[in-house]
Amino acid sequence: MAILDAFKLDGKVALVTGAGQGLGQGMALALAEAGADIAGLDRINSEQTGKLVADLGRQYHPIVCDLRQVGAADFQGIVAEIVAQLGRLDILVNNAGIIRRAPAIEFSETDWDDVLHINLRSVFFLSQAAARVMIPQGGGKIINIASMLSFQGGIIVPAYTAAKSGVAGITRALANEWAKHGVNVNAIAPGYMATDNTAALRADPKRSTAILDRIPAGRWGAPGDLAGAVVFLASAASDYMHGAVIPVDGGWLTR
Repeated sequence: MAILDAFKLDGKVALVTGAGQGLGQGMALALAEAGADIAGLDRINSEQTGKLVADLGRQYHPIVCDLRQVGAADFQGIVAEIVAQLGRLDILVNNAGIIRRAPAIEFSETDWDDVLHINLRSVFFLSQAAARVMIPQGGGKIINIASMLSFQGGIIVPAYTAAKSGVAGITRALANEWAKHGVNVNAIAPGYMATDNTAALRADPKRSTAILDRIPAGRWGAPGDLAGAVVFLASAASDYMHGAVIPVDGGWLTR
């Protein structure tokens, strides 16, 4: 296979969670541009993403779902719906996530449960549901979205840090079990990106300056900065990668 052909996703179907905006929308468009049809899951209407995918000549199937309110059986139903509508499922991008900020001494049980439910529990059970389709068909690609806080402790985000550390762990655990079935499980760890999750940080001049001063690239990341990594991990070009957590962080971790 020619090397550029190894990155093509023609005939593939990808499910991207949190596809309505931000990083999820950016990754959905990157996968569509590489040739994949897209199922986009979000708690909000993802009509804009659907239009942009259609403009690229690919199919788009929207799924409106609040991940705080679903369980393992629901994820099985979501995957079955995608297979029924788009014919198969080859790629899963577990992107959806929330963040709640408060000192650990004050952090509420509700905030803890909401963050862990969306950012970790749903990642595992949606991966499980996807693998039950991917293993019989002979393979697939699962791409989890980790974080700088998969490596570090952070400040006033204990639940988010716990969840993203867990995402790195289950990425490795699932890779160990499913590699032999041709299912690649890897993760991308974005750095500080200009999304809704970092709006409070970017609005705080002191925190924003401190963050930018530590990023060798000298800027906040943008959704397009993940395009190359997500297409690589979704494609045949990464067939021998299992359990990796790839930072896309402007050099943050090198400091």
